[in-house]
Amino acid sequence: MARSIRIQSAGAYYHVMARGNRREDIFHADDDRRFFLHTLGQACEMTGWRVQAWVLMSNHYHLFLQTPEPNLVAGMSWLQNTLTRRYNVRHRKWGRLFGDRYKAVVVEGEDRYHYQTLMDYIHLNPVRARMIRPKAGQSVLDYPWSSVAGGYALPAAKRAKWLDAGAGLKAFNLADTAAGRRGMVERLDKRAVSEETKSCGVPPQSEEVDARASHLRRGWYWGTQGFGEAIRKLGRKLLKQAAPVSRAYQKHELVREHGERQAREWLVRGLKAGGMKSSALSKVKGSDSRKVLLADLLWRRTVVSQEWLAEKLEMKSAANVSQQLRRLDVKEALKKVPEELKTFLAEADATRQ
Repeated sequence: MARSIRIQSAGAYYHVMARGNRREDIFHADDDRRFFLHTLGQACEMTGWRVQAWVLMSNHYHLFLQTPEPNLVAGMSWLQNTLTRRYNVRHRKWGRLFGDRYKAVVVEGEDRYHYQTLMDYIHLNPVRARMIRPKAGQSVLDYPWSSVAGGYALPAAKRAKWLDAGAGLKAFNLADTAAGRRGMVERLDKRAVSEETKSCGVPPQSEEVDARASHLRRGWYWGTQGFGEAIRKLGRKLLKQAAPVSRAYQKHELVREHGERQAREWLVRGLKAGGMKSSALSKVKGSDSRKVLLADLLWRRTVVSQEWLAEKLEMKSAANVSQQLRRLDVKEALKKVPEELKTFLAEADATRQ
């Protein structure tokens, strides 16, 4: 059976959710959660994603994010695969970490109602799961693994750069000040106390709503019916470009193109800055500081694989790339490369900050 197409566009908002395989836990301890957030941060650095809200539960996670570039598929492929590999290494396991295909609901993020309701739905997830009990005096701050305690309640200097807390606060007419951040928490706590636990944060559903619209628990878009029509038109256009849509779709050149575009551009510029010609790369050792620093930039800041790096930089194999990156001492390596390459690396690393 063919898979449904992923709607990708510049500036799009998504509600992304993934569960553990067979609904088993994907977080066993706080270190697993910290590791997830570290990996998510790397994905955001590579893709430019701006996360609006997140929550980590026992066997699943929710993300509300915006993709300034149309790269949801490439970024999620890297994120889910990297999380699986790292989880298996940490826990000495093998096989799948996540169950079915991750869910990505397209969101009308510029509409205040749909933005606000999704934010609250995510942040009040621990209340619905009875992991905190507001009616017994607990606050949403008592659950540390959401973007409330882990971001919105913190001053800008103490929260992750990839969390777009300024936009989230602004959506509720709150400033990014101590009073504004306190107002965000107090508003959520009031909802948690006043609403039924099982439906806390879930908006009421109109009988007239488009059945294809998400109700945050189902459906494929969250927005007005006009937004839904626009998304369907975009979907039909993408289907014509990439038909037939199947499991091979994610490997289609149109999907890979955007994920690799930045990497290819930086590769060309980096080779020139390092005084290396692509036609003679095989004569340059895989351990050469110029190659390794360039591989490090592309690995950290784009979604290309280590196999891709090995091929384009002539570094023998993905295993060799991985080994060289683990051994890399950036300060020492920078002492061995031309000034032009140092400047290029600094400028490239400064983008999307």
